[in-house]
Amino acid sequence: MKVLVVFVYLFGFCCSSGQAAKNATIQTFVIPHSHMDVGWVYTVQESMHAYAANVYNSVTEELSKDKGRRFISVEQEFFRLWWDHVASDWHKKQLRQLVKEGRLEFVIGGQVMHDEAVTDLNDDILQMTEGHGFLYQTFGVRPRFSWHVDPFGASATTPVLFALAGFDAHVVSRIDYDLKDAMQKNKNLQFVWSGSPSLKQQQIFTHVMDQFSYCTPSQLPFSNSSGFYWNGVALFPDPPKDGVYPNMSLPVTKETVHAYAQTMVDNIKQRAAWFRTNHVLWPWGCDKQFYNSSVQFRNMDPLMNYINQNSAELGVTVQYATLSQYFQAVHQSDLLWDVRGNQDFLPYSTESYQAWTGFYASRNVLKGVARRASSQLHAAETLFARYRISFPDGPVAKDWALDKLKALRWAVSEVQHHDGITGTESPKVAEMYMDHLTQAMMGVDELLAALFLLPHNLDIHSRVKPAQHVIVYNPLAWNVTSIINVTVAIAMATVYDDDGQPVPSQIQRSAQSNLTFDLFMVAELGGLQHRKYVIKFTGKAGSATADGGWTYEAEGVRFDRRRTRDRTRTGRRLLPVLNECYKIMLDQDTNLLHSITYLPDKRRVRITQDFWQYHANGDVKAGPISDNYMFSPNGSAVKAYEAVEMEIIPGKIITEIRQYFYRSEGDKDYAYSIITRVPECYGSRVGCHRLEQTYSVGPLDVNTEVVLRTRTSLTNNRTLYSDDNGYQMMKRPFRTFRNNTVARNYFPMVRAAFIQDDLSRLVVVSDRAHGVSSQSNGQLEVMLHRRLWNNLPWNLGYNLTLNDSSVATPTLWMMLGSVETASRLHHREAVEMQHRPVVMAIDQPLGGPELPRGAGPVPSVVLPPNLHLLSLSIPGWNYSSDHERHLRRLDAGRPVNYNRVLLRILHLFEDGEDPELSKPVTIDMKEVLRGFGEVTSVEERSLTGTWALDRLQRWTWNTTQTRTGERCRTRGTRTFSVTVWPKQIRTFFVHF
Repeated sequence: MKVLVVFVYLFGFCCSSGQAAKNATIQTFVIPHSHMDVGWVYTVQESMHAYAANVYNSVTEELSKDKGRRFISVEQEFFRLWWDHVASDWHKKQLRQLVKEGRLEFVIGGQVMHDEAVTDLNDDILQMTEGHGFLYQTFGVRPRFSWHVDPFGASATTPVLFALAGFDAHVVSRIDYDLKDAMQKNKNLQFVWSGSPSLKQQQIFTHVMDQFSYCTPSQLPFSNSSGFYWNGVALFPDPPKDGVYPNMSLPVTKETVHAYAQTMVDNIKQRAAWFRTNHVLWPWGCDKQFYNSSVQFRNMDPLMNYINQNSAELGVTVQYATLSQYFQAVHQSDLLWDVRGNQDFLPYSTESYQAWTGFYASRNVLKGVARRASSQLHAAETLFARYRISFPDGPVAKDWALDKLKALRWAVSEVQHHDGITGTESPKVAEMYMDHLTQAMMGVDELLAALFLLPHNLDIHSRVKPAQHVIVYNPLAWNVTSIINVTVAIAMATVYDDDGQPVPSQIQRSAQSNLTFDLFMVAELGGLQHRKYVIKFTGKAGSATADGGWTYEAEGVRFDRRRTRDRTRTGRRLLPVLNECYKIMLDQDTNLLHSITYLPDKRRVRITQDFWQYHANGDVKAGPISDNYMFSPNGSAVKAYEAVEMEIIPGKIITEIRQYFYRSEGDKDYAYSIITRVPECYGSRVGCHRLEQTYSVGPLDVNTEVVLRTRTSLTNNRTLYSDDNGYQMMKRPFRTFRNNTVARNYFPMVRAAFIQDDLSRLVVVSDRAHGVSSQSNGQLEVMLHRRLWNNLPWNLGYNLTLNDSSVATPTLWMMLGSVETASRLHHREAVEMQHRPVVMAIDQPLGGPELPRGAGPVPSVVLPPNLHLLSLSIPGWNYSSDHERHLRRLDAGRPVNYNRVLLRILHLFEDGEDPELSKPVTIDMKEVLRGFGEVTSVEERSLTGTWALDRLQRWTWNTTQTRTGERCRTRGTRTFSVTVWPKQIRTFFVHF
């Protein structure tokens, strides 16, 4: 069992001291592995058929033949598909034994090797939890090491999450080429990483792979074939029946063994010079390897034997190993390690003209669907958990409900792959992700409808014909007041809540279609509450009904099209739009934004917003290219339009500003648009500080990359702040490079970005990931969409040219105010953007009784404003919370556990960020969750739930800051009183 023996050295492998002499024998840990992309060029189904299933079949068979062999398994999606649908009983029995003996080791353990730049915190945790739950339930093991070797840059949030999950060491590879060169020369490729400035205790030892990365060096001086890949290159769509693959390496024979050994030893010694100990991690494998493990091991075995027989002469010993064996040796070296602060390794460049910053915005539509699916999953998880507690024997079948949730968990986890949400996959793989997401979302829509309607035996008929019923659910553990938009076909409507009381509303012609109308209504919802509204299409809009209901009918004012070439004089005719927070001035000479005054501080900031585009080179013979990975513009950005139209629709609920941008002056159809909604604080305290902007971008011309450029009078010195995975803000100072300075100053924005000066801060929060930059003083630039084609043979061969002709419709919320005010707001705003109220329209049959009134909403669940309910779900894993009991009953069939609720709480603020909101918060779990039911027990767990926190012992490392002991036990809680410190994520099993 890994938990019992994972840190025990097997077969006499010993550890050498880091103070060993330079001429000491180098101990080499050969790590057999196969990197299996969950997507990228081929779909998951194609990869399973062509090679992935054979990896696990043949690895299991070959490891069973020789106790000295090892293998690490990384991406759980492929393993779980193999285990559930391919593996024979014999394979399963053998693999269980291999895992128990530590000869096959699971590393990372998530569904995928997730991207680190454009994934959201929620989804990183979800995909790890999915994989860890399966591994613990099936094998009783819990991964302790990462292998994050292929994501395009490294986030400072990832080591925090891995530490919270119980990991002892972290492996990354892709960091800037020039930085890696410097780290190699100075032997700084290993360090202790303190990912969060507020969580000093969550440090993790980090190993940066050297310049050879995770693949075995492939060039042999004596062969035209790749070296050490004796099984050759995988074939699609079918594996060859004769087992002969292209590019198979020369076999190891008496004639070739010395040449192979010398090549391997030379490479080992080259690597050893870059590290401080005499232990070398030598990865053996690459993409799509080990589908014929028999050939692999049959050649490597005699090669390693030859090296070990001549180790005195060669100065090297080699052994098959897992990551735990390698890191055990390094951990026992008794060295002092440098501590790296919370800097990340973003962006990532492989050469001076190869800045991997384009993927921050590639496939914008897929990024948006993935984020919406994640938000829908969170809402459904919280609703189902409440349903199970309130209606344990209710009419919604729990197995059916959990299946719907699992399908969406799988789809959301899958797309977090580093060639998934990044947009760097082929078109057919992008379609696979979209299909899996949309099908699973449709299933969860069915579940939401059942959970809303069935438990209450609700009859939603209405006497008034026609009418429509709408259910609005707040998935946050905060009270919120939101403006809900419902599309209707009739311009006359009044809205009532579930008590029959009239609701303030506004109706206007839709910005999307001349045949429909936008109905805005104010919804006040408690934490985790839903309310029912009825829309009655009677009477005349704009006038009160007999029972006091009314809907304001808003009408627009159009402004003539303005051409950019006529902008000789601007600012002469300014038009104000006001609410309680802002005075927005629009320039009628340009139809663009002119300035915003934040009224509480009476500070005016000049602001202009419009669309610009970078042109990309499509011919590799003409210079650097942009593709779905890289951003290499062939010059500065230019305006993407020649004329602008504007319409303003003043209202009682919102005022809407519509701006339409035309590529050419005489175009009939616009190419881009900005719809800005300015909320009015009518009748309720709707947050007036939030300016909601939705954009329409595309279809684009080929080889253009379009950005929203916001120019301000703020003096930010081109310094930008953007987030790592929606968890923490990172300072991004502008740097000048000899080449490609524009692209290398782009950074990922997953949820939020801002610029500021001494007095004011301009913040944007986003509904999906984008690239963001500050290319000049006072400027904030967001890349919204890309369409590219190039003639690079590699891209053409794999269909990776990103010829994306879609129309992207992302949303940003913009806030402006004092640094202190904006700091208090933006964390919560980013969460509210992520988890907007779920709106479900219910089909209305004709006739029937009136909608029941007076039942009232369910009790609310409300956390303090600086705490966020990160997760509330019924995972369904059937493992015991007691580890020893779970191991004893590992093979026994147990029913799904529907009574265990997994709950996570996140403190939103950094230590010292705000005088009040950065303070630790103590809550009584029984009191906070009283709206759900009576809490009977609370047990603190590791991030993914597989460890009881008071049993989790992580390695500690001697650092230049402190010298610490061998083990660090994390203290958990089983009491109802919980204190959450700044940036802390605390995870619990709760029973009601």
